[in-house]
Amino acid sequence: MELRRLGRTGLHVSALGLGTMTWGRDTDAQDAAQQLRDFRLAGGTFLDTAGSYGDGASEEILGGLLGSVVDRDEVVVATKGGLRRTPSGMVVDSSRGALLASIDASLERLGTDHVDLFLVQAPDPHTPVEETVSALRHMVTTGRARYVGLANHAGWHTGYAAAALRVGGEAELAALEVEHSLLNRDCELDLVAATQALGVGLLTWSALGRGVLTGKYRRTLPADSRGASSHMSGFVEPYLDARGSAIVDAVCTAAAGLGRAPLEVALSWVLGRSYVSSAIVGARTPGQLRESLGALDLTLPGAVSSALDEVSDPSSDFADSYA
Repeated sequence: MELRRLGRTGLHVSALGLGTMTWGRDTDAQDAAQQLRDFRLAGGTFLDTAGSYGDGASEEILGGLLGSVVDRDEVVVATKGGLRRTPSGMVVDSSRGALLASIDASLERLGTDHVDLFLVQAPDPHTPVEETVSALRHMVTTGRARYVGLANHAGWHTGYAAAALRVGGEAELAALEVEHSLLNRDCELDLVAATQALGVGLLTWSALGRGVLTGKYRRTLPADSRGASSHMSGFVEPYLDARGSAIVDAVCTAAAGLGRAPLEVALSWVLGRSYVSSAIVGARTPGQLRESLGALDLTLPGAVSSALDEVSDPSSDFADSYA
């Protein structure tokens, strides 16, 4: 598997990243171990988790596999913080105290003394950027994190944080992680240009459009799918509209012409974006992950890629919103 440089850092990540959001909830430890074996066998190195995934269960499972299934130094481990559970539910909290407590808890669950990358999971309107940045800088200077970044933040926020980090001199913003697929190309409107100008690596999640680009929702709602589950149906539903159906139909038509699976076409499209450092896929089962790994040998013909670009063009939606 291709290794790509993360922004202008010296860190390299595999073109395909292994997401672990389902681990500890929909994916048990045995299946997680098999996923990790298959991923490493394919040359994958980048593992993406978060303290909020399964209330820490994802990190605990991954921690149990580091050293047993894979050597710690063979992989790049990224985790996220900034979401805190309270009696009334999950809240965003990227204050210095919350972030430092979060990474310490993550390190304990992962059974390691550092993560390769720590990301602030969501923007916090109640905490000054400078305070969040001070926590990130402290993680680097104390060795808790080798690199730091943001997830799901706007372009202006990314630029502000990058500039604030550089003032201290001890750390730089290494990465921004956002959703990106044929069904969601919003990052192309400003984030891609921002990350390239700042020298920040772009990590993308849900390359398969929350599972919709597999084509499994074209005719029905599978009983064992995310769309039918009580805790994930709201996550999938936004893409089950007319626009989403048109894009999925185009992907399925292209897949039929190439003799490949729709998910391979959709994933190959993301992997073909030169600005993507790593496209993260989260699979519930080892079989699903193997299907995603099958996309690694597919390069879309120019005509197919252009057709998919056109049918999913985000600029037309952006223009329509101001019409």
